[in-house]
Amino acid sequence: MNMNAMMKQLQQVQKKVLSAQQELESARIEGEAGGGKVRVVLSGKGDLLDVKLDKSVVDPEDPGLLEDLLLTAFKQARDEIARRSEEVMGAVKMPGMPGMPGFR
Repeated sequence: MNMNAMMKQLQQVQKKVLSAQQELESARIEGEAGGGKVRVVLSGKGDLLDVKLDKSVVDPEDPGLLEDLLLTAFKQARDEIARRSEEVMGAVKMPGMPGMPGFR
């Protein structure tokens, strides 16, 4: 492969990577716990955007329950961001570069 063709392919891959990153960053990812009684929404960058709590999980006598549910919901959303990121970046391919993220 000549150098010009390789540079064109690299530029195409760069555009795909940027597009994939923008798509992920604009996503709203939800995590939940307690059968949906605690819900959090994160941006694709991991910023906390929203928290919804059912009244039944707000117990002044047991704040630990709510803390655990919030952590679980947050971790679920964060894990989904990681999964989507791997999926999106794995879809970006460049011939001749096996084993590298964004390359095949």
